[in-house]
Amino acid sequence: MKILFLGDIVGDSGFKSVKNNLPNIISKKNIDFVCVNGENAASEGVGLTENIASELYNVGVDVITTGNHVWDQKEIFDFIKTENKLLRPINMDRSLPGNGFSVFNSKKNLKVGVLNLMGNVFMKKCDDVFEIASEFISKNESNKNYNFLIVDFHGEITSEKMAIGNLFDGHATLVAGTHTHVPTNDARVLKNGTAYITDAGMCGDYNSVIGMDAKNSLNRFLKKESIKHFPANGEASISGVIVDCDVKNGLAKNIESFIFGGSLKNIN
Repeated sequence: MKILFLGDIVGDSGFKSVKNNLPNIISKKNIDFVCVNGENAASEGVGLTENIASELYNVGVDVITTGNHVWDQKEIFDFIKTENKLLRPINMDRSLPGNGFSVFNSKKNLKVGVLNLMGNVFMKKCDDVFEIASEFISKNESNKNYNFLIVDFHGEITSEKMAIGNLFDGHATLVAGTHTHVPTNDARVLKNGTAYITDAGMCGDYNSVIGMDAKNSLNRFLKKESIKHFPANGEASISGVIVDCDVKNGLAKNIESFIFGGSLKNIN
């Protein structure tokens, strides 16, 4: 059982690269389940649309997670009410539409739970992520209805991500950090069997500033003439991790970074 998790898709460049290459990646790597963070996949580089989500499903994505930009395209408010394959952080305001956790079938008809969490530090206001995560573990440990569990932790700081990784160690198959758009070099299996990476990176043009046009972003930092952020549109790198899962206990046997195309280099 192999899971492919991809970091934040950013703008047209990232979206088109995933759309065009994912079927071949799934075939070549024998992937059984695909989870992507799609919260920046719209052409503006923030939010996503119903059409983008549908096209991602059509090329093999099983579930889309999000984060602080989930509501930036207003049409998502209605779409997420009925689309169970699109998640938003579970610790957001509970009056908001959508779900933060659901269970899906893999190609081998195994049950994969996907939990979407968002950090509290330097992020939009949401409920205490450690309280929510602890409640989730307590509730699901004795009566879980899934074989594997993926946790997308959408957060800004490394310590908060690592703490969540340790909290879920032995309870989740994979804890993958998202949001900072830079792949970290710490993919590993934790001591109790959970695969972990602090940030899976992005699917976007790395000749940029976290996916946004570099010249315009630099002008903004220098307080020179600039406009609203917009995505870079060069060739994208697809960035994430592949986890080899143990069907006997639902934990990870191995995790490897995966980077395909664009300006980042990887043996994959």
